[in-house]
Amino acid sequence: MAFERKPIIDRFKDKVAIVTGGSSGIGRAIVEELCKEGASVAFTGISDAGLTTEREMKEQGWDVFFLQGDMILEQFCKDIVAKTIQRWGKVNYLVNNAFSFIAKGIDATTEDWQRSYFVGPVGYARMVQNCIEPMQKEGGGAIVNMSSISAHIAQVNRWTYNASKGAVNQMTKCQALDLAKLNIRVNTLDPGWVWTREVDKAARLDGGGRKKWEPFWGAYHMLRRTAEPVECAGPTLFLLSDDASFITGSEIACDGGYCAMGPEGIGETTVNAGSI
Repeated sequence: MAFERKPIIDRFKDKVAIVTGGSSGIGRAIVEELCKEGASVAFTGISDAGLTTEREMKEQGWDVFFLQGDMILEQFCKDIVAKTIQRWGKVNYLVNNAFSFIAKGIDATTEDWQRSYFVGPVGYARMVQNCIEPMQKEGGGAIVNMSSISAHIAQVNRWTYNASKGAVNQMTKCQALDLAKLNIRVNTLDPGWVWTREVDKAARLDGGGRKKWEPFWGAYHMLRRTAEPVECAGPTLFLLSDDASFITGSEIACDGGYCAMGPEGIGETTVNAGSI
């Protein structure tokens, strides 16, 4: 499904944002939409694929800067902020999006847990800590921590991922409380199933690709489809913007009705009514 949003031109003019995990998927969509609305954006990625993303964005005339590294490293988290300030002199916004996709349960090793937590909630915490001082110098800022429906539900063999996402949601509330006095807002976005590179990879491994699995996975949602990455970018930009000036410590479910629907699913009646 193709989906395009209409940018709000110059909403983020002269603003600087950091987006971790911005080379592909939801992160890339957020970087692109921020650029369309006038922001300068530093984004990170663990592989050199981000160099291609950076080149493609610069060809659009966007002011972007790619930093390659692993969010598990404390020094890299410091370098991201330092190099962003070196380039543009400030930081106004942070989107914590880079996360470990390790999803294990009974078979989870200590190393699995360590990577899940230190790339995920610990990495998020480090980035927030590093952004506090530069945001203060700008009179405040806004932060979005990307979470998931997995923070709220049980899923088979996913102890590591779901526990890490759950930690993000609780940590966000604490961060929002501590930083409110500094005029720094912190919120969480909880996406449902989004057709990203990782989801596409899973669909191909199981056979059939998107044509087969979109109707199946889409049926978990009231809207009977999975989301496009850009559909998560719009709510993220809203939370960063002044339109969300009185929103902090909150979660926005960008899940097509997944969590609200409950165990009965969409049901035949709903399916038929939806086709009228």
